[in-house]
Amino acid sequence: MVVDNEIIAAAQEERFTRIKHDESFPTNAVKYCLKEANCDLNEVDHVVFYEKPFLKFDRLLETYLSFAPSGFGSFVKAMPQWLKQKLHLPREIKKGLPGEWKKPFVFTKHHESHAASAFFPSPFEEAAILTMDGVGEWDSATIGVGNGNQMELVKSLQFPHSLGLLYSAFTYFCGFRVNSGEYKLMGLAPYGKPVYRDQILEYLIDLRDDGSFVINLEYFNYCQGLTMTNHRFAKLFGGPPRKSEEKITEREINLASSIQLVTEEIVLKMAKFAREETGKSNLCLSGGVALNCVANGKLQASKIFDNIWIQPASGDAGGALGAALFVNFQLLKSDRIVNKNDSMKGSYLGPRFENEEISKFLKESKASSHFFPNEDELLDKVCGSIEDEKIVGWFQGRMEFGPRALGGRSIVGDARSEKIQTQMNLSIKYRESFRPFAPSVLEEKSAEYFELDTHSPYMLLVAPVKEQIRTPLSKEDQVTMTDPDLLKRVRLKRSSLPAITHVDYSARVQSVSESRNDRYYRLIKKFDQKISSGVIVNTSFNVRGEPIVHTPQDAYRCFMATEMDVLVLENHILYKSEQPCENKVSKDSHISQFSLD
Repeated sequence: MVVDNEIIAAAQEERFTRIKHDESFPTNAVKYCLKEANCDLNEVDHVVFYEKPFLKFDRLLETYLSFAPSGFGSFVKAMPQWLKQKLHLPREIKKGLPGEWKKPFVFTKHHESHAASAFFPSPFEEAAILTMDGVGEWDSATIGVGNGNQMELVKSLQFPHSLGLLYSAFTYFCGFRVNSGEYKLMGLAPYGKPVYRDQILEYLIDLRDDGSFVINLEYFNYCQGLTMTNHRFAKLFGGPPRKSEEKITEREINLASSIQLVTEEIVLKMAKFAREETGKSNLCLSGGVALNCVANGKLQASKIFDNIWIQPASGDAGGALGAALFVNFQLLKSDRIVNKNDSMKGSYLGPRFENEEISKFLKESKASSHFFPNEDELLDKVCGSIEDEKIVGWFQGRMEFGPRALGGRSIVGDARSEKIQTQMNLSIKYRESFRPFAPSVLEEKSAEYFELDTHSPYMLLVAPVKEQIRTPLSKEDQVTMTDPDLLKRVRLKRSSLPAITHVDYSARVQSVSESRNDRYYRLIKKFDQKISSGVIVNTSFNVRGEPIVHTPQDAYRCFMATEMDVLVLENHILYKSEQPCENKVSKDSHISQFSLD
């Protein structure tokens, strides 16, 4: 929702319905945005959709015809939804809106939406724009230029040649779910060696100096089939795809390392070309590939651009916001005032819940809680719990927009603890043990802990931890790093902040400032004052397969179904040991509500 040139609200439907990646019409999100903006539908000037369905349908038909008859199965599966709904979006949108809409709809192109989401909220008056994802209508990557309240896309890479689809193909082959498991592949990559890099560049893609490439479709199946790769791909990499329930082997680990390295090479080449083509010193990034924070970190360190800003919700959710911004600035030519930080207000764009509402819920639930009207006393108690190696559910202020928990709906702990990483993965998140956790660090102290010369407020940059806090591996540890048991590698201590230091001495950094993060900043500040550590662990408030919690009810249910010790709901603190037995939620019953990602 954009009102008077300002982003007022944004939210993903999955948070309301509790269905991960919910593809249904965003009824609840729309109602929330209208409520937050304090307006009715009849006061809205424009309703915008983030892509052009007929152009996308044209691409699908052309692709199916090109591969006929082998793509018939995929064609039959896709067509009913297109013929019933997707080709009739004005009708479907009207049905979903809370009221009668009589004005025309606006449809922007997919990568126009991504580009607008990257540039218009950025802190730059002018910038190059780079978008990268799977595919929109035809484009899979674009280079553009933004200036003031206008932008233009000048170069594009088109389907089926796509960095997003290439990465997803390896995601699929390594046994993770496409469109949700790519971050797992990124997390797995540092454990391996890029031994397949040359094979990828020799057999799968023809990479050019400008970052564009041609994919050898003989090894892939995504154009015509229901899988991403085919038998030639399997033969090239020594056997069939890993099944999701199978043990991760050295092959998958090295494949992850290899495709991650190739991805970084492509991103750097594209960025270098964008700099040469546009002449701009600032860069804005968006599209699903822009969530590859390891590649982003390499791009930041390369100094190809002086400054980089990445859309916090770089996927299609951010595309919806970009569509609204595109209409507001590009089409209506509204004045754009550049915010020196950015215009996303720390990405806290979702609903918030006041203490009165929380108190009512706790009373009805017969939950035991302690109310602290004084913030300083509240923070002191929470810091004490973190210092005691307790795991804390932190529910404060407005819900985050985008995939990252940034201190609104977070689970936090002591980054100095050697047991927190394993405990959080196995007993809180119920996810793979190899996955790292991110640090939230005081912005003014980030340079003490990380080799990062810029701010990273949206947790979209990976940076090395400082040499002085690293723990060198012994000869015995180095042998362990070759052990087939991945868990043994995970448990090796690598720094004085073991809970957030990945196997390659890196971390996905969130730099926290009071201007963006208010109470969350003051929590970390208090922790630093108490024990001289300006870093805590931050992970999203959910379990594996569950959307990030939205309401106090969601938070309490997740708290009671996991081994979290403490729950903070605004000014209320709840201790697990004090909760009534009848409120306990079975781990299995809680997890069973969600499809594992």
